[in-house]
Amino acid sequence: MPSSNPPESRLAAIDIGSNSCLLAMARSDGAKVQLFSHRKEAIRLGSALDAQGALSLEAMQRGWACLERYAQVLGDLPRHRVRAVATQTLREASNRQVFLDEGQRILGCSIEVIDGEEEARLIYRGVAQLLPPGPQRRLVVDIGGRSTELCLGQQRQVLQARSFAFGSVTWALRHFPDGELSAKALSQAEAAVADIIAPEAARFAAGQWSHAYGSSGTAGAIVKVLAHAPNGTAGWITRQGLDWLQAQLLRAGHVSRVNMDGLKEELRPMIGGGMSVMRAIFSSLGIERMRVTHGALRHGVLYELAERLDAEASGKHRRRQVAPGP
Repeated sequence: MPSSNPPESRLAAIDIGSNSCLLAMARSDGAKVQLFSHRKEAIRLGSALDAQGALSLEAMQRGWACLERYAQVLGDLPRHRVRAVATQTLREASNRQVFLDEGQRILGCSIEVIDGEEEARLIYRGVAQLLPPGPQRRLVVDIGGRSTELCLGQQRQVLQARSFAFGSVTWALRHFPDGELSAKALSQAEAAVADIIAPEAARFAAGQWSHAYGSSGTAGAIVKVLAHAPNGTAGWITRQGLDWLQAQLLRAGHVSRVNMDGLKEELRPMIGGGMSVMRAIFSSLGIERMRVTHGALRHGVLYELAERLDAEASGKHRRRQVAPGP
């Protein structure tokens, strides 16, 4: 069935992450960008790197199958109106070109492997675009499967952006390889995060910002669990909530026994890794509470794509208005 949105008004962003692949579609009229479709599939690339840093064929096939479905959704959308980006797992994968070549053939457009600071910048842009305007400085934290981004900004301007090569998947594999959730393992996982971010912590610590926001991935998973906690507040992560979550994990003792309302089955193996990273960031940066937002990397990609397309269209229009010389 043909789309009700004219092809020239639609645009799409694809985010190939370490755990999930996301597709967001919008229409742009030159004045605003309106989202109208969102899809997410778990492809679990981040847990499929071998000792040599190569992606398994099985994992690549999961990713390609997802992109095949997304290509069907994109349909006749001109591919210059699609931007696909890939993050930490494909930054690391030694055989990433194999995945990229086939993925680009499937989608009919290029896939950009963006660096960590570009990822952080686009995350901030995606979050800021969906927040009410205001002069206050904002901290944005995005804990993904294999990387964590910290962003400090004011309105839509990024002031500081850093990316770290750890996330819920890497920390689960490194600190809870057998699924055991002990007090010692959780403490060591938190301490390891604190050590890594210590040289940068002052740039993002309380006092540098007025409000803290969590984006995507781990923040989204934790906030859904905390909504069911005693005294939990929908949409917020607090220190008290994280303490409660840690107590639940310690009581379970093993990921196979973790059974909490709001936690998706595919995220259960990573909850110890993600929770320990989040607790360490709260402690290291002096965060008391964090609002979880809908803005994310894919939104930043969409907004910048819309701006580029509008600028190109305006440039063509201006050129058409210039009278030819003698």
